[in-house]
Amino acid sequence: MFEQWAQRVGSAIPRGFSRYYILKQLQKMPHTGKEIINSAVEDSDGKWKPSPGLIYPLLGRLLDEGLIEETEDGKYQITDEGKTISKDLEVFNKNMKEQIDTVMKMANVGKFMAMDVLERVTILGNLLSSNVSNMTNHEVEKYKRFLKSELEKIKEMDSKK
Repeated sequence: MFEQWAQRVGSAIPRGFSRYYILKQLQKMPHTGKEIINSAVEDSDGKWKPSPGLIYPLLGRLLDEGLIEETEDGKYQITDEGKTISKDLEVFNKNMKEQIDTVMKMANVGKFMAMDVLERVTILGNLLSSNVSNMTNHEVEKYKRFLKSELEKIKEMDSKK
């Protein structure tokens, strides 16, 4: 789980990930705070070493919120409410990923469409140029003005880059 996430976002742990990670670990089985820290180090191949100063206060907040509870043997386990929140987070993450994927696909389609339009304009331009001898003087002048204005737009764009 962590390895796939780390590949996407790099080594910095975003705010809220520790909370999500603890809930996911406790869904598997009850853990002590030390076991949660050790599993984070192991899951990340040593790239993430959460401190006790992060994990234990966070466990306290999760206890206060009723998302986890402490067992008689000193381990923490997820509550039904914690499972519901964890599932909601998974659904939210899945929806966000799908939305981002859709936006990326749209960007790719947009690029493809722009290239297609450019190719069509080039074909039309070639067709017009090859038939310039069949045009009236008025049509030729209109075509020249169009080409000059488009060339100016391209020069302007180049100068802004």
